[in-house]
Amino acid sequence: MALSIVQAGAPVSLARAVNWLLQAPAANSVVGVSLCALGVILVLRRLRFYPGVAVARSILPVSAVAFGLLVAVIVSFRLDYSTKVLATGLIGFVAARFAIAAMHSRTKGLLYCLVPGGRVELLAELRSAPVLVLQRPSLKNLPDCAIVADVYGEFAPEWERFLADAAISGRPVYHYKQVWEAETGKVQIDHLSENGFGALVPSLAYQKAKRVLDLTLCLSLLPVIVPLIAACAVAIKWRDRGTVFFCQRRMGFRGKEFDVLKLRTMGEGQNGQDRDLSITRSRDARVTRVGAFLRRTRLDELPQVVNILRGEMSWIGPRPEVVGLSEWYESKIPFYRYRHIVRPGISGWAQVNQGHVSEVSEVDEKLQYDFYYVKNLSY
Repeated sequence: MALSIVQAGAPVSLARAVNWLLQAPAANSVVGVSLCALGVILVLRRLRFYPGVAVARSILPVSAVAFGLLVAVIVSFRLDYSTKVLATGLIGFVAARFAIAAMHSRTKGLLYCLVPGGRVELLAELRSAPVLVLQRPSLKNLPDCAIVADVYGEFAPEWERFLADAAISGRPVYHYKQVWEAETGKVQIDHLSENGFGALVPSLAYQKAKRVLDLTLCLSLLPVIVPLIAACAVAIKWRDRGTVFFCQRRMGFRGKEFDVLKLRTMGEGQNGQDRDLSITRSRDARVTRVGAFLRRTRLDELPQVVNILRGEMSWIGPRPEVVGLSEWYESKIPFYRYRHIVRPGISGWAQVNQGHVSEVSEVDEKLQYDFYYVKNLSY
């Protein structure tokens, strides 16, 4: 009896569902979601062959852009739509993409097939992606990969033909330096050519747009930042009984000195300007108890919102060094001064990847991260 009722009701339910889908709001939404899903899949497939790109991390931003454009089209043309279909489609598609990415999580990334010669052997040391050194110039039986070569090196005629065939066949072909930078997040600074310097000149238009964004974030976050600074000030005053803030002379944008404002984390009079006093070692005895917590949570940097408002700093950028320390680094490390081409930041690419540094060798590596940030500073 129950089975008969279900069998009789199934066609009716199916007909109602089809009728609902054919109505303008649902139909527009289904078509829009389908087009967005197709676009995202094509973009993600293309991103698979870009050096250093983690496809799984790109799912959310690419999907957000695609569905954001869909909403913009719906609003602009005043199309009928179904919020339920749009939300379900977005959530379902993103979940499916992450599930597919999880199934492929065991793969180590894009395979790089290296054409022997030049400085391409530098990539053999990569740990972030699999590398295969080619033994013969043939595309036959070659796995799904990107071809990498030192394009300024000298090759035998058969390898030159191989590179041409690879490009014609649609396989991505990269210069070794492009792959090394993308996979390590650094820019080599041993020998900067004229072209190298040209690549490290950030867009002036983008820097102006970034400045507007900095100011917008500062003004919108002030209601949160001011109470946090006040609470930290009370803790410093109650525990350490000294001044709350301290100013330190730092090297800034375009090599101009400025006073950076921070919450005090050391004993008074111990925030020196010379090189030795400027370097904070691990477990530095000068750091107070409250100061250790502020440094660990980065709350000591909050007063630098004043420096951002004054145009001396940005939210993101190379960390500004103490003047004495910066001048010493300039005397020891080639091209160090070039990092001042952009505004220094409260946090930056080098700080995220490397953390606090104190030795010259570490600063040299930090500069490679800074140059990578400068080179990729764009929309």
